[in-house]
Amino acid sequence: MNTEGPDGDRTLRAADFLRAHRQEILADWEQAMHALHADHSDRHSWLMDHMPELLIALAETIEHGPEGMGTALWDEHALERLDQGFDLGEVASEYALLRKCVLRRLESEPRTLAPGELERLEEALDRVVTRTMTCFSQARQRILQALDRMSQATLDGPSVDTLLSRLLSVLMESALAVDAAAMLMLEDERLVVRAAVGLGADKALGSSLGWDEGFMGQVATHRKPLALRSASTDPRVVLRALKAPGLRALYGVPLMEEDRLLGVAYMASRTAFLFAEPDTLLFRTIAQRATAYLVQARLQARERAARVEAQRSLAQLDALLAAMPLGVAFMDLDLRVLRSNQAMADITGVPVEAQLGRTLHEFALKETLQVLEPLVRHVMETGEPVRAHEFTSSVGATRKPRVYQVSYHPVKTPTGELLGLGCTLVDITEHKQTEAKLQRAVDFREQLLAVLGHDLRNPLNAIGASAFQLARAQEWGPPERRAVDRIRKATARMGRMINDILDFARSRLGGGIPVSRQRMNLAEVCQAALEELQVSHPERQLVFEAHGDTWGEWDPDRVTQVLGNLVANAIQHGQEGVPVRTTVRGEPAEVVLEVHNLGEPIPPELMARIFDPFKATSAPKDPAKKTRSLGLGLYIVSQIAGVHGGRVEVRSTAREGTTFTVHWPRTRASR
Repeated sequence: MNTEGPDGDRTLRAADFLRAHRQEILADWEQAMHALHADHSDRHSWLMDHMPELLIALAETIEHGPEGMGTALWDEHALERLDQGFDLGEVASEYALLRKCVLRRLESEPRTLAPGELERLEEALDRVVTRTMTCFSQARQRILQALDRMSQATLDGPSVDTLLSRLLSVLMESALAVDAAAMLMLEDERLVVRAAVGLGADKALGSSLGWDEGFMGQVATHRKPLALRSASTDPRVVLRALKAPGLRALYGVPLMEEDRLLGVAYMASRTAFLFAEPDTLLFRTIAQRATAYLVQARLQARERAARVEAQRSLAQLDALLAAMPLGVAFMDLDLRVLRSNQAMADITGVPVEAQLGRTLHEFALKETLQVLEPLVRHVMETGEPVRAHEFTSSVGATRKPRVYQVSYHPVKTPTGELLGLGCTLVDITEHKQTEAKLQRAVDFREQLLAVLGHDLRNPLNAIGASAFQLARAQEWGPPERRAVDRIRKATARMGRMINDILDFARSRLGGGIPVSRQRMNLAEVCQAALEELQVSHPERQLVFEAHGDTWGEWDPDRVTQVLGNLVANAIQHGQEGVPVRTTVRGEPAEVVLEVHNLGEPIPPELMARIFDPFKATSAPKDPAKKTRSLGLGLYIVSQIAGVHGGRVEVRSTAREGTTFTVHWPRTRASR
């Protein structure tokens, strides 16, 4: 309502102002609260949800004075804040901020409050603050007294069941409305009553129900406090002890360890239909304290079990170390040996007893320390392991130079704390000697292949030149010309095989396949190579297609070698009378070469190793057909493509035939 002031101006009543500007004040207060508590805005959700009701109640208090104030909303606010862990100063600051928001909104209002209205507003706010602070302090004092008595109940270290009964007795003595209380623990998917006091305690102890059964099951399932108004008649109550005549209020809370359910606690009353908020807050506090004790007891039990398990593990570790054929030792941060095995003693020539408690510097040879000390320092400084480091030393009883392989790894706790180092030591002298023999044999084989491939080219070139001259003679008849063609084909095939052998030797001897890149047109080089292949295979149709931009930087001789190997492979294994198709297609970053033929598909067991050298499959089911043997050709193709930064792919089905696809990047990949 507005009133006329002495000068004819219209003025406001404080209660009307609060009702009219409730939304604006709420928005101002919410914004201020978020700014003040940006990291804990979720703690103020209750007050934000109930602020409209609080403002209406404040308006009622201004209009009707103390008798219109009521208590429920202010007390609920105080108890909610206490339950959330607020202190008294934080609660007072909320109302101080509300007062500031109301006064600031009044300052922006063109109309003024009627005389005395500002004073009534201030008095109403003071009453609300006083009421909230009083309720908050009384409830906290009550809880502190109960917690003190609960602490005394734990001094003699009682068993879990005894302690739970004592905590429930503290509840009975602190809340007069409570006539029965119990705690049910989750055991094997059932809630079992482990402690009970008050009415029906004898019947309740030891009884159980399904963890999702009845009212207690609802508390466990929803994992939040729930209340009932009539326990003795409500069908959801299935625990027999709660069916005692006259029980009304029933309140249950879950016992939680973070997200894990430990059990359920309840309290019941004959006199009340619903428990007052101070009683439920006290019960939740006692339940939390009981949960904390249960967790602590469980942790202590786990600690005892962990010690037993640690002793068992150490015994197993000692047995394992004794049986291991390689030297193993564990050292602390000072590099003192904590554990060592007999194999380490045999390798180093130092008995296990002489190693324990001593550092590496105390029993290792100087020449060995020069090798091992940098490795140990690296592990200690970086926390990274050193694996399979080989060195030569004269450790051991014989004092003869031998080759050893040592590894160091950090030993850490689950949290990452460094506890020390683990060491493994292996004598690999015989292994290295055998490896050297094998390497010499491999080197001889590869060098022999290279020499044979090189020396065979001279007589082969002579055969090829002679066959070319014979092919030009005019006096030969058809049989003689066919014989000359066979010589030329065999010579060309043998030439490709020798080239493959030479390239294979180069790749295996470490030099790699050499390439000489130059600017070229892949389509033109492939077309010229196919024309030569067509002369050597006049009985087969070789089809060529080119699309798009096919320029790039490649080795033309190697491109010709790749195409020759792929086309020769397609002719050998393709269906006779069906063309072998070669396609060159320009893509944005590469040029794609495809060679396709129809015929028997490549067997699945061969696909996984299609580009391996010296492979061959078993004979086909039809003896009349040739045995598929791809030799070195496809291996060389993959190596040449890899040197150019590309790759080779193959698809082979009975319906679509076999297609080899080579991807040629246009330019050299940057490194």
